[in-house]
Amino acid sequence: MIEWLMEPFQHSFNQRAILAALLIGCTNGYASAFVVLKKSALKVGSLSHALLPGIAVAILVFGLHEWSAFLGSLFAALLIGLGSLAVSRGSRIDQDSALAILYTAAFSGGIILLRRIGVTQEMDEWLFGNIMGLRDSDLWTNFWISFAALGVLTALHRPLLMTLFDAEVAATLGVPVRALNYLLLAVLIVVLISSLQAVGCMLAIGLLVTPAATVYLLTDSTHAMFWGGALLGGLGAAFAVLAGWWLNIEQGPAIVLVLGAVFALAFFFSPKYGLIARARLARARQTNPS
Repeated sequence: MIEWLMEPFQHSFNQRAILAALLIGCTNGYASAFVVLKKSALKVGSLSHALLPGIAVAILVFGLHEWSAFLGSLFAALLIGLGSLAVSRGSRIDQDSALAILYTAAFSGGIILLRRIGVTQEMDEWLFGNIMGLRDSDLWTNFWISFAALGVLTALHRPLLMTLFDAEVAATLGVPVRALNYLLLAVLIVVLISSLQAVGCMLAIGLLVTPAATVYLLTDSTHAMFWGGALLGGLGAAFAVLAGWWLNIEQGPAIVLVLGAVFALAFFFSPKYGLIARARLARARQTNPS
């Protein structure tokens, strides 16, 4: 039994995958608090799907390289995000509708293009992740992205929260609200891209929303949402990599599944906001209306 449990730690590719899961999960978990507080999960999820066409175009133009996939996905996400804003400002269509139209069209084009250029095997990895295929260079890339993203979000924590809770008051206090909103979007896009090898385009939104959403059901502390989300994201992702090895299942879906299971537990059993606790409170009020 002990040998079976310790077996994943004996392989270098597993060690890299566990470290990457800790880094990526921690960064996504911290950033997820901004997504939950901003109530922009669907918008960020749309941008995660917009990464695929950028990868396809970059491969077509520059060939299959790590840096081309990164830059292509970054350019596509920014283009779709800013494009939806331009459409909403120049027409009667709201930004959410414009975003839905643009990202689904781009995603469909990306799938067709990737099949045309013959990279269907890699397409599965970009869609659902392949954290076991990480190299040392990929691990270092994830480290520097996590370091930079967490550094920026931590340094600007207070003004970012002010823009989320009351943008008008923040503006009167001299906070550059519009610039911070664009900066937050850019950081979230980079965090999404760093998650591609772990969970892929299709599942990245789960990793970027679930940790803080789970903590949100357990506490009223905004501070706890950030660091609690980081802790849950990192440990949950690392455990899922191990569980994927032990149970012989894909690690990318396992990461999102483990975090989803923890969310379900919080949803039902949270002492204050859980479904069971709220049902008990409703029954108590019916029994004793006063």
